[in-house]
Amino acid sequence: MDRYLVFGHPVRHSKSPFIHTLFARQTQQELEYGLAEPAVDEFAQALRTFFDQGGKGCNVTVPFKEQAFTLVDCLSPRAKRAGAVNTIKLTDDGVLLGDNTDGAGLVADLKSHGVTLADSRILLLGAGGAARGALAPLLTELPSELVIANRTHTKAQQLAAEFHDLGPVTAQTYEQLAGPFDLVINSTSASLQGELPPLTPALIHTDIAIYDMMYGASDTAFISWAKQHGARQTMDGLGMLVEQAAEAFTVWRGIRPGTKQVLRELKRNLGVI
Repeated sequence: MDRYLVFGHPVRHSKSPFIHTLFARQTQQELEYGLAEPAVDEFAQALRTFFDQGGKGCNVTVPFKEQAFTLVDCLSPRAKRAGAVNTIKLTDDGVLLGDNTDGAGLVADLKSHGVTLADSRILLLGAGGAARGALAPLLTELPSELVIANRTHTKAQQLAAEFHDLGPVTAQTYEQLAGPFDLVINSTSASLQGELPPLTPALIHTDIAIYDMMYGASDTAFISWAKQHGARQTMDGLGMLVEQAAEAFTVWRGIRPGTKQVLRELKRNLGVI
């Protein structure tokens, strides 16, 4: 039976085995999907061993995405742009292909919620790996402007300059930000610590869409804050998790699984519904 894994540290909390098991059942694919949590300095060896022993593909999560980028034989265009790999496939000719499905998962989830990206003004909070993975797919949707804000402004400037050829992307400090924005995406990990980006409440209005890439059994700190200040449409990253997994499954198996029922089952599993 074909074997797949998710590599991370820590990774025991991962819902990827749950999601991919449902995808396999839905599409009648025979495979098994497990977890691997090598020490941070042992990832390269663990990855080689997995494929040497017959592994067909894997997902890669924190903190290994940038390292995976350097370990594969070739990169998809979106992985090159992202500078990180979250999906690896062993091709029929023995080549390790590195891909990045995070941004595609984000865009797919936004669209599933009815968010219009074309001609919209988007604010992206954060300039780390999550933001980098999202930028090219977001810019492909032709927003009127995409503004990056980050606590370390120089990182936002560097990121904007790197992606400027794809569309109207700029960097601003949190103090410079002025609305209105149609969509705010929080790619920072602040919600994991129950913290907030230093965003002024004045940017929140009733017609804005708020997206936090983090998720939990209850609202993240950022979503709670946005609701308190009048945002009516708020979304967490659970749908993105399922959509990026569906994209990875398609890369591996050549068949696109449905995501709506799997997302409902995942919410039940987490106690969200």
